Amino acid sequence: MTRVAIFGPGSWGTAFALVLADSGTEAVLCARRADLARQIDTEHENPDYLPGIRLPDAVRATPDPAAALAGAEFLVLALPAQNLRENLAQWAPLVAPQTVFVSLIKGIELGTCLRMSQVIGEVTGAGPDRIAVVSGPNLAREIAERHPAASVVACADHNVAERLQKACHSPYFRPYTNTDVIGAELGGAVKNVIGLAAGIADGMGLGDNTKASLITRGLAETTRLGIALGADPYTFAGLAGLGDLVATCASPLSRNHKFGSLLGQGRSIAEAQAEVRQTTEGVKSCESVLELARRHHVEMPIVETIVAVVHEGRSPREMLAALMARSAKSEALY
Repeated sequence: MTRVAIFGPGSWGTAFALVLADSGTEAVLCARRADLARQIDTEHENPDYLPGIRLPDAVRATPDPAAALAGAEFLVLALPAQNLRENLAQWAPLVAPQTVFVSLIKGIELGTCLRMSQVIGEVTGAGPDRIAVVSGPNLAREIAERHPAASVVACADHNVAERLQKACHSPYFRPYTNTDVIGAELGGAVKNVIGLAAGIADGMGLGDNTKASLITRGLAETTRLGIALGADPYTFAGLAGLGDLVATCASPLSRNHKFGSLLGQGRSIAEAQAEVRQTTEGVKSCESVLELARRHHVEMPIVETIVAVVHEGRSPREMLAALMARSAKSEALY
């Protein structure tokens, strides 16, 4: 039986462990807090992140990274983007040479502007054939409730992608393989920023025309950046692009949408953070996405607007007016 270690017992990490177990894969969650690991292991529930969801008996948990990694074919990383480097540096010496790293993280590192697969490669020395990503319209609570969903399993080595696909293919979770790691990661990271914008629009009481415009133009911004970085533009029309973007912009289960909605209602950044509580990747990654775009001379006006609201103290209404006042031009998706 394939064994997978999952580091990061948050809502998505725990839900993915459930998917793995339902797919016939041995799943071991590594939780830093011994009390949480014990609850998951003995009571089969993660009360902090997925209360009310009973986890399969095949999902085990431990606070010991070495025990979690023993015999693991895959190491799944489900941490906040800005915490990956520091934590992975501690765990890297425990990882076997053949273990494949799998990122569930949808963010861009501040300062370096690196995607998560690049951080993994830099910290561990692993090559592209040992680094994969899972990305798509995957709201954790819905998946934990076993609602039908699909996702993308991306790795430069197609055989590795197929192995991971087999490990997480359950009756309700359908993974598709792809070799475009850049596109899959960018789609997941930038959609969080666009999700903030859609949430702000909803919080301001704006309608579906506004949201549809943000989704469409947000996808155009993401695709432009992806092409500049060498991604396949068709990736952004798929699950890791449009699919993930729609789910994030439309669902109240999305942390980024909820955070943006609170801002649109007039709440402060601190108030929104206090209410959402969990990590909202778009809040921090919007700065690194914008910096990455500027380094590659890519125009991303919606991302610029979100950075101004979240980090520069501009009001949502003021920035909406500025966005709509931009000069008229031909529609260019790329």
